[in-house]
Amino acid sequence: MVVVLLVVVAVVTAAWAYSKYRHSYWWASGVTTAPGSLPFIGHTHKFLSRKHPRWLFIDQVYKNLGDSKFCGFYEQLKPSLMVAEPDLVKTVLIRDFDHFVDRRRVKFTSERDEIFNQLLSRASGDHWRSLRSILSPNFTTGRMKGMFNLVALKADALLDYINRKLKTQQMITLKRCFGLYTLEVISSCAFGMETNSLADENSVFNTMTENLFKPPTTAMRIKYILFRMYPQFCEALKINFTQPEIDFFKEVVQEALEQREKGGHRGDFLDLMMEARDNNKKESAIGSLKYPVTNSTVAAQSVLFLLAGYDTTANALCFTTFLLAQHPEQQQRLRRELKELILRHDTFTYQAIMDANYLDACISESLRLYPPAHFTERQCTKQYRLPGTDVVVPRSTMVFVPIWSLHHDPRYWSQPSAFLPDRFLPENRDKVVSAAYLPFGLGPRNCIGMRFALMEAKLALAKVFLEFEVSCVPGQDHLILSQQLGLMRPSSDLSLVFTPLDKH
Repeated sequence: MVVVLLVVVAVVTAAWAYSKYRHSYWWASGVTTAPGSLPFIGHTHKFLSRKHPRWLFIDQVYKNLGDSKFCGFYEQLKPSLMVAEPDLVKTVLIRDFDHFVDRRRVKFTSERDEIFNQLLSRASGDHWRSLRSILSPNFTTGRMKGMFNLVALKADALLDYINRKLKTQQMITLKRCFGLYTLEVISSCAFGMETNSLADENSVFNTMTENLFKPPTTAMRIKYILFRMYPQFCEALKINFTQPEIDFFKEVVQEALEQREKGGHRGDFLDLMMEARDNNKKESAIGSLKYPVTNSTVAAQSVLFLLAGYDTTANALCFTTFLLAQHPEQQQRLRRELKELILRHDTFTYQAIMDANYLDACISESLRLYPPAHFTERQCTKQYRLPGTDVVVPRSTMVFVPIWSLHHDPRYWSQPSAFLPDRFLPENRDKVVSAAYLPFGLGPRNCIGMRFALMEAKLALAKVFLEFEVSCVPGQDHLILSQQLGLMRPSSDLSLVFTPLDKH
């Protein structure tokens, strides 16, 4: 028993010493380290806490940095680095992008999970460059104009939905309302099908989407951690990450592709991806391509449209609408602009929406206060020395940017907690500190769907505020955030009072 005890003590001591050694990297490099690190775990428990959201923990660290431009963290035994100063952010995301091409790598090894490896957001290195070059032409101004009418039909359906609800109630639940709208836009433009979710809230498409975006179960969270930390273990046990809902959406795209092959075009994202696939086939006939575009690639990007665009855009619409309900004077100012645009263009055309400067300012300010993602991260692909320092960032180290903290820093924004859309009017845009505003990321790996998401959001808000006066429910004029991990979201029951306006 004594020998066994001594062996146990020796093993525990050695393990503790190893953990302490691994957690000394930033101290040895002269880098401030975030508080709260635990042996073996590092700061992982802080990032996964429900009671104290990640963005609040990061912001506390950010505020205590003083003049320091970066801070060290640990994910289990691996060092990670937060860069917290706009010029350094630009260096990482733009100037030295060749060192930070990749996002976090999670290796999915089962055949069923192959769709995740095809996603643009998951691709790395040359695979990402190939996909990005193929997809980028789909988001030009010309392409957006081509899809504008498809989105406008869904915005009209949104008004019909609100008017139907108002026959029996005065309050509208924002997340439900805007979630159905963004789902309709995505199903039409990315999956090539009409699901009529705004007319039939119990449609299969909507049910599958809601199931997909439910808070992850404990089992799913454990799975994700295993895939991040022990991919070989997952491969050996043939563990897959794909939920049944993902299989459903893959089949939907496949059926849509088969129908399109028989004829008929809508000018939507699916058509554009099929065009890219066919052009890719012609190039492949001339010479072999390392990353050919297949039907599987097309399906993956349609699914990405849903994964990246459904919840984020619905959240942005909720936040902007609530902020305008809190500020009736700014709501009236927006409505005046919208009426002037209708007089000038007769209807909401693509150009009319692009000319709506105050509408753009309201959305921009809402995205500053409540960014879709409160941080962004890149993986160091080759050893990197931070400019002007002796600090070396090892290969494979995660480097992240605290977007929410930069958006609320009084050094870059006067009255950072106030809703002041004027800061984003054309005459004031030059006062916005570059890289202190990052709602869609920055650099070559920013959000590829930014222009589409903004067009979708602007059109919905323009039609809603021209049709309704929106106000807070008495006694409920403070925004409550969801406790769900991940994106910053409003609570699912957030509601506002919608009052139809006299059109005369």
